[in-house]
Amino acid sequence: MKSRNIAVTAVTLAALAAGAALAQDKGASIKGEKERCYGISMAGKNDCAAGPGTTCAGTSKMDYQANAWKYVAKGTCTTMKTPKGMGSLKEIKKS
Repeated sequence: MKSRNIAVTAVTLAALAAGAALAQDKGASIKGEKERCYGISMAGKNDCAAGPGTTCAGTSKMDYQANAWKYVAKGTCTTMKTPKGMGSLKEIKKS
């Protein structure tokens, strides 16, 4: 029984470590300073903030969703052109 408890504990710790690794900053691959850029991510590829009915990273429902952001290199967001317009440093409000 004792060896089973040790095995269960080991599996639990491994799962927690894997979860922590997956929860690391999605923008980690970007060198230097980063900024959030709204309206540029593809469906399911946002870093966070995808609006009502979603939880966070990878939950945007459509390409270029106005309230979903992705990390980009600082100073590049507003120069990114999409079929729906330019990237924005603030959530894009629908008019």
